[in-house]
Amino acid sequence: MLRDLPARAGRAVAHYWATRAAQRDRQKQTGKADQGLRSAVTGGAQMDGFIDLFTELITAAGIPAQYVFRSKNVELPGFFRPTKEWDLLVIRENTLLVAIEAKSQVGPSFGNNFNNRTEEAMGSALDLWTAYREHAYLASPQPFLGYFFMLEDCDASNSPVKVREPHFKVFPEFVGASYRRRYELFCRKLVLERYYTTSAFITSTVGDGSRGLFSTPADDLSIERFAKILVGHVAAFV
Repeated sequence: MLRDLPARAGRAVAHYWATRAAQRDRQKQTGKADQGLRSAVTGGAQMDGFIDLFTELITAAGIPAQYVFRSKNVELPGFFRPTKEWDLLVIRENTLLVAIEAKSQVGPSFGNNFNNRTEEAMGSALDLWTAYREHAYLASPQPFLGYFFMLEDCDASNSPVKVREPHFKVFPEFVGASYRRRYELFCRKLVLERYYTTSAFITSTVGDGSRGLFSTPADDLSIERFAKILVGHVAAFV
């Protein structure tokens, strides 16, 4: 399963762009298109290819499919809010084994969406770990918490972004960093600060992505590394 991971990931990337285009065309035909490219966000299902991939990795490692939840029954209790829906859960015999969040972003509006994505990811992790501390998941051992992100590779996401420093200096790694670089730093820091067990970050252009091509900006955030850690975690419970 891990040997052909790049090809499987490529199919997930192609599925993302094909689904996004189909949703946008369908909304245009029905005359209910959202403003700008928001139709590609509100339609959902773009990340299903990646959720399929993670599901296959988990079941190939020996976890029966009946314990993998996606689309339905994906709510977990939180500490700061009643529940949070995750993109994929593995729960066996009242034991939480895996929770995965899979997100993406395309242009042209990277600024506000970057802030929304980062705040959402940090808040979800804080909510889960605090609920875990309070035994919301019964006697579950520490679960695998994964964060997967795909960014559109384009001029707007690769261009340097100015930062405002009216009172204090920002950390130097953010000075002149593009949104692509910001997301790389963000995904890495999520793991360094133990918000998530591991994180993966890939980029893809509209044209190449439709053919299943993608890039990995940093080896420590590769989908291969994400998959190996996920498989190693679930295999311990087989």
